[in-house]
Amino acid sequence: MTEAILLVGGKGTRLRPMTVNTPKPMVPAAGVPFLTHQLARARAAGVEHIVLATSYLAEVFEPYFGDGSSLGLHIEYVTEREPLGTGGAIRNVASRLRSGPDEPVLIFNGDILTGLDIRALVDTHETSGADVSLHLTRVEDPRAFGLVPTDATGRVTAFLEKPQTPEEIVTDQINAGAYVFRRSVIDTIPTGRPVSVERETFPDLLATGAHLQGMVDSTYWLDLGTPQAFVRGSADLVMGRAPSPAVPGRRGDRLVLDGATVAPDAKLTGGTVIGAGATVGEGARVDGSTVLAGAVVEAGAVVTDSLIGEGARVGARSVLHGAVVGDGAHVGADNELRDGVRVWCGARLPDGAVRFSSDQ
Repeated sequence: MTEAILLVGGKGTRLRPMTVNTPKPMVPAAGVPFLTHQLARARAAGVEHIVLATSYLAEVFEPYFGDGSSLGLHIEYVTEREPLGTGGAIRNVASRLRSGPDEPVLIFNGDILTGLDIRALVDTHETSGADVSLHLTRVEDPRAFGLVPTDATGRVTAFLEKPQTPEEIVTDQINAGAYVFRRSVIDTIPTGRPVSVERETFPDLLATGAHLQGMVDSTYWLDLGTPQAFVRGSADLVMGRAPSPAVPGRRGDRLVLDGATVAPDAKLTGGTVIGAGATVGEGARVDGSTVLAGAVVEAGAVVTDSLIGEGARVGARSVLHGAVVGDGAHVGADNELRDGVRVWCGARLPDGAVRFSSDQ
């Protein structure tokens, strides 16, 4: 089976404050760093050698995963001194690859949760004789994505960035962030400067007559770039809607990690995760949310579709819906936080400081 590159250098700006202290691929989803799920799925597909292309908070990865042997992998790490974009990051790790010029190399974006049949993508690449093969998925509203139309044989005909008018939306197929490159194609990417594989590499290859093949796989797919998407992805992993061999426990409505304390009358639903050493108090209700290690949800609090950072505290009777509470932050009692409110790491919100009237 082929080797792989995982692009994990992004700053995770849309996911802040959860990425202030932790790179996005290392934020826990379903009880383990999200990257663990990607590595485990790659290993299950037969991948044995993976190069992590790191940049932001690069020092966090190797102490956790080491040489990869605990996952049955050999992992190497390459750090960008300056951000190089997706194409530049791929080119930057090329010296660590072992594949011959015509052999396939898998490439994954580090923020996509997917049920992609990895083996089928490699098979498509090899049987079609493509220079690059792309995983494509279909979405109802493609305006936020790059469109990738294909012909009847699956060959890519164009790359259309984020169309806005109905006339521009010629397909519902989008670039889903997983690729197979012929090894020699990686060496054609320019060095020493930022390169976008989506905006530069792929269009340039198409313009020069290269064979780019698309494989539509419309199984589970989610971009975990926002807090709302990240919490949903974690819950879907816990409930078994998204596949991963790395979830530490049985699939179901809840995942309570070792050392956590949950009051007998507290209610955990919707794929909620309670991290190691966290506490959920009497009468609290937590639905579809992630409560990270050492955090506290006090008695009577209601937490829905929210992300609670490490060591954070949600006060008694507070109501959170679609909120993010950063590491070490303290939301006092009797607060109400809704619709994307974010509390920064270490911040303190006094008791009753934020309330919504009943007619809002």
